[in-house]
Amino acid sequence: MSEMSYRRLGASGLVVSVVGIGCNNFGRKLDADGTRAVVDAAFDAGITLFDTADIYGTPHGSSEECLGAALKGRRDEIVLATKFGMDMEGVNGPDFGARGSRSYIVRAVEASLRRLGTDYIDLYQIHTPDEATPIEETLSALDALVRSGKVRYLGNSNFAGWQIADADWTARTAGHTPFISAQNQYSLLHREVEDEVVPACEQFGLGLLPFFPLDSGLLSGKYRRGTLPPEGTRLAQERYQRWLDGADWDTIEALTAYGEERGHSLLDVAIAGLAAQPAVSSVIAGATTPEQVRANAAAGQWRLSAEDVVALDRVLAG
Repeated sequence: MSEMSYRRLGASGLVVSVVGIGCNNFGRKLDADGTRAVVDAAFDAGITLFDTADIYGTPHGSSEECLGAALKGRRDEIVLATKFGMDMEGVNGPDFGARGSRSYIVRAVEASLRRLGTDYIDLYQIHTPDEATPIEETLSALDALVRSGKVRYLGNSNFAGWQIADADWTARTAGHTPFISAQNQYSLLHREVEDEVVPACEQFGLGLLPFFPLDSGLLSGKYRRGTLPPEGTRLAQERYQRWLDGADWDTIEALTAYGEERGHSLLDVAIAGLAAQPAVSSVIAGATTPEQVRANAAAGQWRLSAEDVVALDRVLAG
């Protein structure tokens, strides 16, 4: 088995591991000790990209705090990504929802830096489009953060293809730092981004960072059609029964067979299959245990051949 591989994030010089760690469980399902165990396992596996957000954790901000504490003394060895732009306070602040505004961004980055215990963020991402603020104002404010050294690179999350194009044109015509990444929901079961977001990323040099690559566990290999979910798993909770009932079991079973024919698990197919797709730089996978980290990292070590990719495309086409 080959070791972890690394790629440039889009057309930039920033290098990231093909599998990243999604930190949305830090400060929520995992306390400081649990977070450190996952972070330690990620270091051991060669994972360098850690992706969090100011809104993650209970209360909001605790994911950044737990991650910052776990990275103490080794922060410069990794790529630290966080996000801003969702409702942190739960109430209207002085910006009244304009979370892409200059005033909000200045406050948000200082708060994230403080919680993370660092003086710079490698990848600072707007978490969701802000319809209330012109993208030029947002990019201008973010460009100032790059020039100040508080932020190294910029990314977006949950943007549509046209918004990626608009942001790139605006940044380049105004002389601002452009986005180098797009983080969107993307799995082998949910491929809507392939219609417009992927072509936009390829056209404008953004690296795609898929989140929810295992589709809330449906592609983890833990679940089977017509059988009860294993006790203790996420989808064993009654409120998730509708997800199991509505799952695309035909595709899941076809992907499982595809992996078995090649000596790989469904988890391997889910992560390595995404990593083989155009524009993808790193697959963001959440984890709550060191074992999950190791499994996700191992899955990313499978590098599909050209023939494997063609065969996977046939499976996905039905």
